[in-house]
Amino acid sequence: MNRHVVITVILLICSNVFMTFAWYAHLRNLSDRPWFIAALASWGIALFEYMLQVPANRIGHQVLSVPQLKILQEAITLTVFVPFSVLYLREPVRSDYVWAALCVMGAVFFVFRAKLMGS
Repeated sequence: MNRHVVITVILLICSNVFMTFAWYAHLRNLSDRPWFIAALASWGIALFEYMLQVPANRIGHQVLSVPQLKILQEAITLTVFVPFSVLYLREPVRSDYVWAALCVMGAVFFVFRAKLMGS
């Protein structure tokens, strides 16, 4: 696998961990606080997310198209979000979520199909 793709994936995974906490951790940790406190905390966390996401996209764009980067990002988001949702937020897994994840994986296939098929 291309070195740029590997670095991009690693940075996007790390970025998504921060993003997921920024977007959703306040639902568990700050639910008794005003929304603007949660927003400020989220912005603080999101700074670190952007410090990883921006270089990931710049590195990845050297070998991937923008649509490929976006679909890759969405697949990684699900990969990070599902365990976070189940383990941290204690949300149940439903079969519809599995079907939705399979649809996103289908999108990954189609956006990378030319590379996978050698075209």
